[in-house]
Amino acid sequence: MTIFTIGYEGVTLDAFTAALHGAGVRRVIDVRALPLSRRPGFSKSTLAASLKEAGIDYVHLKALGTPKPGRDAAKKGDVATLTAVYDAQLELPEAQVAAAQMLALADEIPSALLCYERDPCHCHRTLLLHTVGEGRAVIDLYA
Repeated sequence: MTIFTIGYEGVTLDAFTAALHGAGVRRVIDVRALPLSRRPGFSKSTLAASLKEAGIDYVHLKALGTPKPGRDAAKKGDVATLTAVYDAQLELPEAQVAAAQMLALADEIPSALLCYERDPCHCHRTLLLHTVGEGRAVIDLYA
């Protein structure tokens, strides 16, 4: 199976949706701890409504988000701290349940993990798939 990833940093909602449609993505799995954004259209309720209108399902899995110390490390480019914080997050029972749910959802229909960072190398979604996505192809989308 294939799992897509996408970040919305620096893009419009229209470009974001077009990238999803172009890849055949039918579900967005939001893996942000706090699904809020200063970018217009990317906060949870607004995004879910816009995606529904575009024929794309939306699911938020909060337990797969990065805790604040990890987000702070990511902003500073401190990948070692981000990795340590996120590894600890993935050991939590609620994160393990959410990871299993994420994989099941992605196996149902083409799905993309959503977070802010455009470059997946600077985002926890890459760490997530490295840890739990064994045997799945990963395609990083860019809007």
